[in-house]
Amino acid sequence: MNYLRKKEKRWEKWPKKLPKGFQLKHISKIYWKSIKGKLASGDKIRVLHCIETISSGGVEQTRLTLFRGLDKEKYENRVVCTWAGGPMAIAIENEGVEITQVGSFQHPFEMDKHFTLLQVIRKFRPHIIHGGVFEGMTMATIGGIFGRVPIVILEETSDPQNRSRKANFLLKIYSIFADKVQAISPEVGQYLAEITKISQEKIEVIANGVPLPKLSDHRLILEAKKQYGIKKKDFVVGFVGRLFNDQKRVSDLVEAVSMLEIPNLRLLIVGEGKDKALLLDIITEFGISDKVIFVGYQPDPHLFYDLMDILCVPSSREGFGLVAVEGMLHRLPIIATKVGGLQKVVVNDETGFIISSNSPREISEKIQVLYFSPKLRKEMGNMGYQRAFKKYSSERYVREVEHMYQSLLLKLNTLTFLKTKKK
Repeated sequence: MNYLRKKEKRWEKWPKKLPKGFQLKHISKIYWKSIKGKLASGDKIRVLHCIETISSGGVEQTRLTLFRGLDKEKYENRVVCTWAGGPMAIAIENEGVEITQVGSFQHPFEMDKHFTLLQVIRKFRPHIIHGGVFEGMTMATIGGIFGRVPIVILEETSDPQNRSRKANFLLKIYSIFADKVQAISPEVGQYLAEITKISQEKIEVIANGVPLPKLSDHRLILEAKKQYGIKKKDFVVGFVGRLFNDQKRVSDLVEAVSMLEIPNLRLLIVGEGKDKALLLDIITEFGISDKVIFVGYQPDPHLFYDLMDILCVPSSREGFGLVAVEGMLHRLPIIATKVGGLQKVVVNDETGFIISSNSPREISEKIQVLYFSPKLRKEMGNMGYQRAFKKYSSERYVREVEHMYQSLLLKLNTLTFLKTKKK
């Protein structure tokens, strides 16, 4: 318990004024000696990432962006998750990141899962433990406490509007032992401060980042159109994401398409999920099976964005909205719902349209506006590209996360230096 008290209070000891004669070079000296100086002996800054599943979601995609962006000569990353599989897991391992699976949690405090995590910590000896998704934040907190990891970072990766009071209470407790609580959008940060009552000083807002897409070969675009029966004059409305209808609300988009009397309208759905059968039933019920194209999960969806004229993100909740940024980088106008961070990614009437959630009628109206205005589509697409390139690049994201890591390590080692000087 003494350790826990010291962990919580150590930042309170940060002096308002540095001792006389203390200069930035002293901070730099102790920092490089205790952290980066170890590089001479082959040691690196070790970061242990705790997340839920590694499949095809935005959390693991963003972690992959981080692994690719951080200097491998300075950082060593490792992942503990509940389950891993598919192309995303392979891509992460190809970056030299070892993955340990602990199995699904029935409740947050299954000690056999945490015991496996502690074994990884004892072997890996991380300087930083960085948890995302509720299960990941639970692992990072317990692993950080009992594994005595110097720096604990929790990351709220979702739009937690539907989270229970019990879960919010637990997250508040977790935050006591965290050095930073990272939010993926200002809206998520506001939720953490106002609803979860986490100290504003601990909250760090870092928006997700997306790598710039590679230019698709025009020949490949033509081949894909032929493969999926998309004609030259077809107007393609796209959706990219997991088919979890409670959150992604693909059914609203399907209903919107059924309302429109546009002969050459096609709906391209990129993704897989448990609700695909439900969506197929809805499509059949509306009698638009000939308008809808399913292409399944695509590990690299960039070619499919190039088949679209507009992108729709009709989610009922969304912490950030990676696919909206991806669509903007492909110069697509975006129709997005007014939820979570999504409503700040897309600028209404500038890079697309912001609409109410659960509103097929609004979706259909905005599709119709964009269908009859090629000039508006082009203008919105260009504005979206400029916004995404400036605010949501992977380089900016990696730079800000690394700055958070370095700042926390620097602060920790400065306190250690001051304590040593006092003795």
